[in-house]
Amino acid sequence: MTTHVLVLCTHNSARSVLAEAMFNHWAQTLGIDAKAFSAGAAPSGRVHPQALAALRAAGVDVSALASKSMDLFAQPGVPEMRVVITVCDSAAAQPCPLWPGAPVRAHWSYPDPSEAASEEQAQRFELTRQALAYRMLQLLQLPFDKLGNQALQAAVQRIAES
Repeated sequence: MTTHVLVLCTHNSARSVLAEAMFNHWAQTLGIDAKAFSAGAAPSGRVHPQALAALRAAGVDVSALASKSMDLFAQPGVPEMRVVITVCDSAAAQPCPLWPGAPVRAHWSYPDPSEAASEEQAQRFELTRQALAYRMLQLLQLPFDKLGNQALQAAVQRIAES
């Protein structure tokens, strides 16, 4: 059974997209039956070009990435999310829809790389990609099928603190 993860950020243009792409890249590389999605409370309608550049430079397929609303994932017929993670502080503070299945929720705070000066953005996006890639790899190594929600919540929280 596929484990589904939803990563939220306000605009769904950088951090959440980086997390989605890295999770799916690692899942495919490692042959793990898991899939991530990303969305935002106020999606910008585009993925930041520096996020796409950082992912491409790391050899990650970006063809399926798009900026989406989190409301799409609270509707009937969408995959049930096992884990919902916010990656920006403003998204964590916003009310979220009720997710089908009452998934594990966590907040992993990352500064917005797009707020860096233009000459520093490429480096900031790459560092953010690396940090998210590391946590997504840790998340994928959890035995989802053997953990109840309470144990999974504790494990996801430990990842946030690492």
